[in-house]
Amino acid sequence: MTLKKTLLLLTAVFSLFVSTQAQKVSLKETTTGIDFLFGGKEVLTYQTSMLTVPEGVKKEFRKSGFIHPLKSPSGEVLTRIQPPDHYHHLGIWGPWTKTRVEGREVDFWNLGDGKGRVDFDHIISQTAKGNIAEVVVRQNHTDLLAPNGPQVAIEEDLGIRVQSADKGRYLVDYTTTISTPLSTPIMLEAYRYGGGIGYRATAAWNQGNSTILTSEGYDRTNADGTGGKWVMVHGVSGAKEGKSGILFLSYPENRAHPEPMRVWPVDANGGKENVYIEFCPIRYEPWKIEPGKRYTLKYRMVVFDGTLTAEEAEAYWKAFTK
Repeated sequence: MTLKKTLLLLTAVFSLFVSTQAQKVSLKETTTGIDFLFGGKEVLTYQTSMLTVPEGVKKEFRKSGFIHPLKSPSGEVLTRIQPPDHYHHLGIWGPWTKTRVEGREVDFWNLGDGKGRVDFDHIISQTAKGNIAEVVVRQNHTDLLAPNGPQVAIEEDLGIRVQSADKGRYLVDYTTTISTPLSTPIMLEAYRYGGGIGYRATAAWNQGNSTILTSEGYDRTNADGTGGKWVMVHGVSGAKEGKSGILFLSYPENRAHPEPMRVWPVDANGGKENVYIEFCPIRYEPWKIEPGKRYTLKYRMVVFDGTLTAEEAEAYWKAFTK
């Protein structure tokens, strides 16, 4: 490849990463969470307060430490929380499911079982400058079955970084670093759910009006259990373009990359046609978390109105790897 062609390619990739008309990003801390705003308009909220549950629902489903709402650039809400079929589904989040702690099986995902939970603990740092804003928080994974009472089994430092991108889109970096304060290892056992980054989509999307595509060319019918560099979900919305969506990118140094995915097929969830996807690094192999060590997973979301091509998705992923 000639130098000229190389420069043209790099310019094209870079243009997907930084907007030529960058919007200012700011932060606003409220009694319930931390809002990320573009030009004063909220696009994403990280929940710091304990979310209540509908009347008649088990109190164990109360929860903090997740992203909702996440909105498209035009303001369409793309996440869903507490759906009646899975009250523990909360927008964008990533608890571990089958976990072995001091010989006990602890489930941090299925809150209703009362075995474990994950909640916001405190803000580590927050910065906002120009077209970038970032918050780093501590989330505690609490073992509710410990013999001497609830104990923190996993400490998670979660970074959420938002910046504007081209074509009115915006980027969200989701970086999770976990460690254990215990003196013995924790085993994250192989399972189809757990960790990584999970996404429960808006209730408006179903099989007929939304599309799923992975970097390897798989769709809703055959993507479940496959590995990929990226997965894209988009569907109908009230945006003027008629559609909105999110592209999820997995960093090349993540465990088990190309990363295995859980993608609800057509008959999942009783055939209710809802949309759920997740990057799941422990789908096929367990992961031992050793005391004194820190383990990091990095993801990026590209949030958009309209459509985004597979070629653009690949370019976004290459920019992410740089």
